Amino acid sequence: MAQPRHETSFALCIENRDCDDLEKGKVYQVLPDDTAAQEGYLRVVDESMDDYLYAESYFVLLKLPGKAQEALSSRS
Repeated sequence: MAQPRHETSFALCIENRDCDDLEKGKVYQVLPDDTAAQEGYLRVVDESMDDYLYAESYFVLLKLPGKAQEALSSRS
């Protein structure tokens, strides 16, 4: 079962089957969404800064050092 996320995190896309808007190998920001996580989904922010739900199996959650997380959080 998915673990609830209480802060912004990041994930590496490892699959994009039937999701042309996802890019394999790209790091995406993930917003906390306990309801989505319970159903096996992640709330992912795309380049347009909109967030969408995708299957959690399409990503690997990353544990990043603080400076790396800050840098990714501030990119536009």
